[in-house]
Amino acid sequence: MESINFMDLKRQYSIHKEGIFEAIRSVCEETAFSGGKYAETFEKEFANYCGAKFASGVNNGTTALHLAMLALNIGIDDEVIVPANTFIATAWGPTYTGAIPVFIDCTNDTWEIDPSKIEAVITKKTKAVIGVHLYGQPFDIDSVKKITDKYGLHLVEDCAQAHGAVYNGKKVGVFGEIGCFSFYPGKNLGAYGEAGIVITDNEKYNIHINKLKNHGSSERYYHDIIGYNYRLDGIQANILSYKLKLLDEWTLRRRQIAEMYFNGIKNKSITMQLQPDGIKSVFHLFVITTPNREKFIEHMKIKKINCGLHYPVPCHLQKSYKHLNYKKGQLPNAEYLAEHCVSLPMFPELTNEEVSIIIDACNSY
Repeated sequence: MESINFMDLKRQYSIHKEGIFEAIRSVCEETAFSGGKYAETFEKEFANYCGAKFASGVNNGTTALHLAMLALNIGIDDEVIVPANTFIATAWGPTYTGAIPVFIDCTNDTWEIDPSKIEAVITKKTKAVIGVHLYGQPFDIDSVKKITDKYGLHLVEDCAQAHGAVYNGKKVGVFGEIGCFSFYPGKNLGAYGEAGIVITDNEKYNIHINKLKNHGSSERYYHDIIGYNYRLDGIQANILSYKLKLLDEWTLRRRQIAEMYFNGIKNKSITMQLQPDGIKSVFHLFVITTPNREKFIEHMKIKKINCGLHYPVPCHLQKSYKHLNYKKGQLPNAEYLAEHCVSLPMFPELTNEEVSIIIDACNSY
Protein backbone atom coordinates (compact mmCIF):
# COMPACT_ATOMS: atom_id res chain seq x y z
CA MET A 1 0.00 0.00 0.00
CA GLU A 2 1.22 3.50 -0.84
CA SER A 3 1.44 6.00 1.99
CA ILE A 4 -1.56 8.26 2.61
CA ASN A 5 -0.39 11.86 2.70
CA PHE A 6 -1.61 14.42 5.20
CA MET A 7 -2.34 16.62 2.17
CA ASP A 8 -1.96 15.93 -1.54
CA LEU A 9 -2.21 18.99 -3.81
CA LYS A 10 -1.05 16.96 -6.81
CA ARG A 11 -4.35 15.10 -6.94
CA GLN A 12 -6.34 18.31 -7.24
CA TYR A 13 -3.92 19.63 -9.86
CA SER A 14 -4.13 16.46 -11.97
CA ILE A 15 -7.94 16.76 -12.09
CA HIS A 16 -8.09 20.50 -12.81
CA LYS A 17 -4.86 21.31 -14.64
CA GLU A 18 -6.61 22.27 -17.90
CA GLY A 19 -8.75 24.84 -16.10
CA ILE A 20 -5.72 26.14 -14.21
CA PHE A 21 -3.65 26.49 -17.39
CA GLU A 22 -6.50 28.31 -19.09
CA ALA A 23 -6.75 30.74 -16.16
CA ILE A 24 -3.02 31.46 -16.41
CA ARG A 25 -3.13 31.77 -20.21
CA SER A 26 -5.95 34.34 -20.07
CA VAL A 27 -3.95 36.58 -17.75
CA CYS A 28 -0.79 36.23 -19.84
CA GLU A 29 -2.64 37.20 -23.02
CA GLU A 30 -4.02 40.31 -21.31
CA THR A 31 -0.71 40.95 -19.47
CA ALA A 32 -2.85 41.88 -16.44
CA PHE A 33 -0.25 40.69 -13.97
CA SER A 34 -0.35 43.07 -11.00
CA GLY A 35 -3.81 43.96 -9.81
CA GLY A 36 -5.94 44.68 -12.88
CA LYS A 37 -9.17 43.26 -14.21
CA TYR A 38 -8.75 39.67 -13.01
CA ALA A 39 -7.97 40.79 -9.47
CA GLU A 40 -10.98 43.11 -9.53
CA THR A 41 -13.24 40.34 -10.86
CA PHE A 42 -12.15 37.94 -8.13
CA GLU A 43 -12.67 40.61 -5.46
CA LYS A 44 -16.28 41.01 -6.56
CA GLU A 45 -16.83 37.25 -6.78
CA PHE A 46 -15.40 36.58 -3.34
CA ALA A 47 -17.27 39.47 -1.69
CA ASN A 48 -20.48 38.09 -3.20
CA TYR A 49 -19.62 34.56 -2.03
CA CYS A 50 -19.13 35.74 1.56
CA GLY A 51 -22.07 38.16 1.56
CA ALA A 52 -19.83 41.21 2.06
CA LYS A 53 -20.12 44.59 0.34
CA PHE A 54 -16.42 45.03 -0.36
CA ALA A 55 -13.29 42.91 -0.84
CA SER A 56 -9.68 43.96 -1.39
CA GLY A 57 -7.28 41.33 -2.72
CA VAL A 58 -3.76 41.35 -1.30
CA ASN A 59 -0.56 39.36 -1.59
CA ASN A 60 -1.13 37.02 1.37
CA GLY A 61 -3.23 36.43 4.49
CA THR A 62 -0.68 37.93 6.86
CA THR A 63 -0.86 41.16 4.89
CA ALA A 64 -4.66 41.06 5.20
CA LEU A 65 -4.33 41.07 9.00
CA HIS A 66 -1.73 43.85 8.92
CA LEU A 67 -3.92 46.07 6.74
CA ALA A 68 -6.96 45.35 8.91
CA MET A 69 -5.10 46.74 11.91
CA LEU A 70 -4.00 49.83 9.98
CA ALA A 71 -7.52 50.45 8.68
CA LEU A 72 -8.76 50.40 12.29
CA ASN A 73 -6.05 52.90 13.28
CA ILE A 74 -4.38 50.43 15.63
CA GLY A 75 -0.76 51.32 16.35
CA ILE A 76 2.04 51.79 18.85
CA ASP A 77 1.27 50.58 22.40
CA ASP A 78 -2.34 49.68 21.60
CA GLU A 79 -3.40 46.21 22.74
CA VAL A 80 -5.16 43.56 20.66
CA ILE A 81 -6.56 40.40 22.23
CA VAL A 82 -5.55 37.25 20.33
CA PRO A 83 -6.09 33.53 21.06
CA ALA A 84 -2.84 31.74 21.88
CA ASN A 85 -3.99 28.69 19.95
CA THR A 86 -3.56 29.88 16.36
CA PHE A 87 -0.96 30.18 13.62
CA ILE A 88 1.51 32.95 14.45
CA ALA A 89 0.30 35.20 11.59
CA THR A 90 -2.74 36.19 13.68
CA ALA A 91 -0.40 37.91 16.11
CA TRP A 92 1.82 39.42 13.41
CA GLY A 93 -1.03 41.72 12.31
CA PRO A 94 -1.03 43.89 15.45
CA THR A 95 2.71 43.44 16.01
CA TYR A 96 3.56 44.96 12.62
CA THR A 97 1.73 48.16 13.60
CA GLY A 98 3.55 48.46 16.93
CA ALA A 99 0.58 47.18 18.91
CA ILE A 100 0.87 44.47 21.57
CA PRO A 101 -0.86 41.11 21.17
CA VAL A 102 -2.48 40.04 24.43
CA PHE A 103 -2.84 36.27 24.36
CA ILE A 104 -5.74 34.43 25.96
CA ASP A 105 -6.67 30.76 26.28
CA CYS A 106 -8.90 28.59 24.14
CA THR A 107 -11.75 26.45 25.47
CA ASN A 108 -10.98 22.87 26.44
CA ASP A 109 -13.49 21.35 24.00
CA THR A 110 -13.97 23.50 20.87
CA TRP A 111 -10.32 24.68 21.08
CA GLU A 112 -11.49 28.09 19.82
CA ILE A 113 -11.02 31.46 21.58
CA ASP A 114 -12.58 31.37 25.07
CA PRO A 115 -14.96 34.35 25.43
CA SER A 116 -14.94 33.99 29.22
CA LYS A 117 -11.24 34.96 29.29
CA ILE A 118 -11.56 38.24 27.36
CA GLU A 119 -12.87 40.72 29.93
CA ALA A 120 -10.12 39.96 32.45
CA VAL A 121 -7.42 41.25 30.08
CA ILE A 122 -9.18 44.37 28.78
CA THR A 123 -7.36 47.60 29.70
CA LYS A 124 -7.54 51.23 28.64
CA LYS A 125 -5.12 50.33 25.84
CA THR A 126 -7.27 47.53 24.39
CA LYS A 127 -8.52 48.40 20.91
CA ALA A 128 -9.61 45.12 19.30
CA VAL A 129 -10.17 41.38 19.52
CA ILE A 130 -9.09 39.05 16.71
CA GLY A 131 -11.19 35.91 16.72
CA VAL A 132 -9.88 32.94 14.72
CA HIS A 133 -12.13 30.40 13.01
CA LEU A 134 -9.55 27.73 13.79
CA TYR A 135 -9.32 24.53 11.73
CA GLY A 136 -12.28 25.84 9.68
CA GLN A 137 -14.73 25.93 12.61
CA PRO A 138 -16.39 29.24 13.57
CA PHE A 139 -15.64 30.51 17.07
CA ASP A 140 -18.42 31.63 19.44
CA ILE A 141 -19.05 34.91 17.62
CA ASP A 142 -22.14 35.96 19.59
CA SER A 143 -20.38 35.73 22.95
CA VAL A 144 -17.27 37.55 21.71
CA LYS A 145 -19.32 40.25 19.98
CA LYS A 146 -21.31 40.97 23.14
CA ILE A 147 -18.03 41.82 24.85
CA THR A 148 -16.58 43.87 22.00
CA ASP A 149 -19.85 45.82 21.74
CA LYS A 150 -19.95 46.36 25.50
CA TYR A 151 -16.43 47.84 25.61
CA GLY A 152 -16.46 49.56 22.21
CA LEU A 153 -13.74 47.30 20.77
CA HIS A 154 -13.17 46.38 17.13
CA LEU A 155 -13.82 42.74 16.17
CA VAL A 156 -11.68 41.28 13.39
CA GLU A 157 -12.24 37.77 12.07
CA ASP A 158 -9.24 35.70 11.05
CA CYS A 159 -10.86 33.44 8.44
CA ALA A 160 -7.62 32.06 6.97
CA GLN A 161 -8.80 28.47 7.48
CA ALA A 162 -12.54 29.01 7.14
CA HIS A 163 -13.56 29.89 3.57
CA GLY A 164 -17.31 29.30 3.46
CA ALA A 165 -17.75 28.26 7.10
CA VAL A 166 -21.21 29.10 8.42
CA TYR A 167 -22.30 30.60 11.75
CA ASN A 168 -26.03 30.90 12.44
CA GLY A 169 -26.85 30.78 8.74
CA LYS A 170 -24.25 33.30 7.48
CA LYS A 171 -20.76 32.78 6.12
CA VAL A 172 -17.97 33.93 8.40
CA GLY A 173 -16.06 37.13 7.77
CA VAL A 174 -19.07 39.47 7.91
CA PHE A 175 -19.77 39.46 11.66
CA GLY A 176 -16.87 41.69 12.66
CA GLU A 177 -15.84 44.95 11.08
CA ILE A 178 -13.25 43.21 8.91
CA GLY A 179 -12.66 39.62 7.81
CA CYS A 180 -9.20 38.41 6.71
CA PHE A 181 -8.57 35.40 4.47
CA SER A 182 -5.49 33.55 3.26
CA PHE A 183 -5.25 31.71 -0.06
CA TYR A 184 -2.00 29.92 0.77
CA PRO A 185 -1.83 26.83 -1.52
CA GLY A 186 -2.88 24.38 1.20
CA LYS A 187 -6.02 26.30 2.19
CA ASN A 188 -9.51 25.12 1.25
CA LEU A 189 -9.40 27.79 -1.47
CA GLY A 190 -5.73 27.91 -2.35
CA ALA A 191 -3.72 29.89 -4.90
CA TYR A 192 -0.72 28.60 -6.82
CA GLY A 193 1.50 30.83 -4.73
CA GLU A 194 0.65 33.47 -2.15
CA ALA A 195 -2.57 35.50 -1.96
CA GLY A 196 -5.09 36.88 0.53
CA ILE A 197 -8.12 39.16 0.81
CA VAL A 198 -9.81 41.57 3.22
CA ILE A 199 -13.60 41.80 3.29
CA THR A 200 -15.76 44.44 4.97
CA ASP A 201 -19.10 46.22 4.77
CA ASN A 202 -17.41 49.52 5.63
CA GLU A 203 -16.58 51.51 2.49
CA LYS A 204 -14.16 53.78 4.37
CA TYR A 205 -12.06 50.80 5.49
CA ASN A 206 -12.09 49.35 1.97
CA ILE A 207 -10.91 52.60 0.39
CA HIS A 208 -8.14 52.95 2.97
CA ILE A 209 -6.97 49.35 2.48
CA ASN A 210 -6.98 49.74 -1.30
CA LYS A 211 -4.79 52.82 -0.92
CA LEU A 212 -2.43 51.22 1.62
CA LYS A 213 -1.80 48.13 -0.53
CA ASN A 214 -1.04 50.26 -3.60
CA HIS A 215 1.88 52.41 -2.36
CA GLY A 216 -0.50 54.79 -0.56
CA SER A 217 -1.98 55.82 -3.89
CA SER A 218 -5.43 56.01 -5.44
CA GLU A 219 -4.12 57.81 -8.53
CA ARG A 220 -0.91 56.63 -10.17
CA TYR A 221 2.23 58.49 -9.02
CA TYR A 222 0.28 60.49 -6.41
CA HIS A 223 0.94 59.07 -2.94
CA ASP A 224 -1.33 60.40 -0.20
CA ILE A 225 -0.09 58.25 2.68
CA ILE A 226 2.81 55.92 3.47
CA GLY A 227 1.85 52.74 1.65
CA TYR A 228 2.98 49.23 0.78
CA ASN A 229 3.32 47.03 -2.28
CA TYR A 230 0.74 44.47 -1.16
CA ARG A 231 -1.32 43.94 -4.33
CA LEU A 232 -2.92 40.67 -5.43
CA ASP A 233 -1.43 39.48 -8.72
CA GLY A 234 -3.60 38.66 -11.72
CA ILE A 235 -2.53 35.05 -12.20
CA GLN A 236 -3.35 34.13 -8.60
CA ALA A 237 -6.66 36.01 -8.83
CA ASN A 238 -7.78 34.18 -11.96
CA ILE A 239 -6.77 30.80 -10.58
CA LEU A 240 -8.82 31.63 -7.48
CA SER A 241 -11.79 32.65 -9.65
CA TYR A 242 -11.63 29.25 -11.34
CA LYS A 243 -11.32 27.38 -8.04
CA LEU A 244 -14.01 29.41 -6.26
CA LYS A 245 -16.61 27.73 -8.49
CA LEU A 246 -15.49 24.38 -7.07
CA LEU A 247 -15.21 25.39 -3.42
CA ASP A 248 -18.69 24.32 -2.29
CA GLU A 249 -18.18 20.89 -3.87
CA TRP A 250 -14.84 20.50 -2.11
CA THR A 251 -16.36 21.69 1.19
CA LEU A 252 -19.14 19.12 0.93
CA ARG A 253 -16.52 16.39 0.49
CA ARG A 254 -14.52 17.64 3.50
CA ARG A 255 -17.69 17.47 5.60
CA GLN A 256 -18.36 13.93 4.39
CA ILE A 257 -14.84 12.86 5.38
CA ALA A 258 -15.21 14.56 8.78
CA GLU A 259 -18.52 12.78 9.37
CA MET A 260 -16.83 9.47 8.62
CA TYR A 261 -14.13 10.30 11.16
CA PHE A 262 -16.63 11.38 13.83
CA ASN A 263 -18.76 8.28 13.35
CA GLY A 264 -15.96 5.81 12.79
CA ILE A 265 -13.26 6.66 15.35
CA LYS A 266 -14.16 4.88 18.59
CA ASN A 267 -10.79 4.82 20.35
CA LYS A 268 -11.26 6.34 23.84
CA SER A 269 -7.69 7.65 23.86
CA ILE A 270 -8.58 9.98 20.97
CA THR A 271 -10.52 13.22 21.56
CA MET A 272 -12.11 15.11 18.68
CA GLN A 273 -13.10 18.78 18.42
CA LEU A 274 -16.55 19.61 19.81
CA GLN A 275 -18.96 20.87 17.14
CA PRO A 276 -21.48 23.27 18.76
CA ASP A 277 -24.99 23.80 17.39
CA GLY A 278 -25.41 26.60 14.85
CA ILE A 279 -22.04 26.18 13.14
CA LYS A 280 -20.95 24.45 9.95
CA SER A 281 -17.21 23.87 9.83
CA VAL A 282 -15.37 23.57 6.54
CA PHE A 283 -12.78 21.24 8.12
CA HIS A 284 -9.62 22.82 6.80
CA LEU A 285 -8.01 20.54 9.38
CA PHE A 286 -9.29 17.56 11.33
CA VAL A 287 -7.48 17.82 14.65
CA ILE A 288 -7.56 15.29 17.45
CA THR A 289 -5.75 15.05 20.79
CA THR A 290 -4.25 11.96 22.38
CA PRO A 291 -2.22 11.53 25.60
CA ASN A 292 0.97 10.28 23.89
CA ARG A 293 1.26 12.12 20.58
CA GLU A 294 4.66 10.74 19.59
CA LYS A 295 3.51 7.16 20.10
CA PHE A 296 0.33 7.81 18.08
CA ILE A 297 2.22 9.42 15.18
CA GLU A 298 4.68 6.52 15.10
CA HIS A 299 1.75 4.06 15.06
CA MET A 300 0.22 5.92 12.09
CA LYS A 301 3.57 5.96 10.26
CA ILE A 302 3.81 2.19 10.61
CA LYS A 303 0.36 2.06 9.01
CA LYS A 304 1.73 4.32 6.19
CA ILE A 305 -0.39 7.33 7.22
CA ASN A 306 1.24 10.76 7.48
CA CYS A 307 -0.23 13.19 10.02
CA GLY A 308 0.37 16.87 10.73
CA LEU A 309 0.86 19.13 13.77
CA HIS A 310 -1.19 22.33 14.19
CA TYR A 311 0.44 23.78 16.26
CA PRO A 312 3.24 22.40 18.46
CA VAL A 313 4.05 25.71 20.20
CA PRO A 314 1.31 28.16 21.28
CA CYS A 315 1.85 31.81 20.35
CA HIS A 316 2.49 33.04 23.90
CA LEU A 317 5.43 30.64 24.31
CA GLN A 318 7.10 31.42 20.97
CA LYS A 319 10.61 32.90 21.25
CA SER A 320 9.50 35.88 19.16
CA TYR A 321 7.21 36.95 22.03
CA LYS A 322 9.59 36.18 24.87
CA HIS A 323 9.67 39.90 25.70
CA LEU A 324 5.98 39.75 26.71
CA ASN A 325 6.98 37.52 29.66
CA TYR A 326 4.34 34.81 29.38
CA LYS A 327 5.14 31.69 31.40
CA LYS A 328 4.31 28.07 30.81
CA GLY A 329 1.14 27.20 32.73
CA GLN A 330 -0.57 30.55 32.14
CA LEU A 331 -2.81 29.35 29.30
CA PRO A 332 -3.27 25.65 30.09
CA ASN A 333 -5.79 24.64 27.40
CA ALA A 334 -3.69 26.08 24.56
CA GLU A 335 -0.59 24.47 26.06
CA TYR A 336 -2.28 21.06 26.43
CA LEU A 337 -3.45 21.22 22.83
CA ALA A 338 0.02 22.18 21.59
CA GLU A 339 1.52 19.15 23.34
CA HIS A 340 -1.16 16.62 22.38
CA CYS A 341 -2.68 17.67 19.04
CA VAL A 342 -2.43 15.67 15.81
CA SER A 343 -3.99 16.53 12.45
CA LEU A 344 -5.37 13.58 10.50
CA PRO A 345 -5.26 13.58 6.68
CA MET A 346 -7.92 15.92 5.30
CA PHE A 347 -8.33 16.96 1.68
CA PRO A 348 -11.28 16.53 -0.72
CA GLU A 349 -9.56 13.99 -2.96
CA LEU A 350 -9.19 11.40 -0.18
CA THR A 351 -11.06 8.24 -1.18
CA ASN A 352 -13.55 6.48 1.07
CA GLU A 353 -11.19 3.51 1.14
CA GLU A 354 -8.34 5.70 2.41
CA VAL A 355 -10.59 7.28 5.05
CA SER A 356 -11.56 3.80 6.24
CA ILE A 357 -7.89 2.82 6.47
CA ILE A 358 -7.20 5.95 8.56
CA ILE A 359 -10.16 5.20 10.85
CA ASP A 360 -9.03 1.58 11.30
CA ALA A 361 -5.52 2.77 12.14
CA CYS A 362 -6.91 5.19 14.76
CA ASN A 363 -9.02 2.46 16.32
CA SER A 364 -6.15 -0.05 16.39
CA TYR A 365 -3.89 2.38 18.26
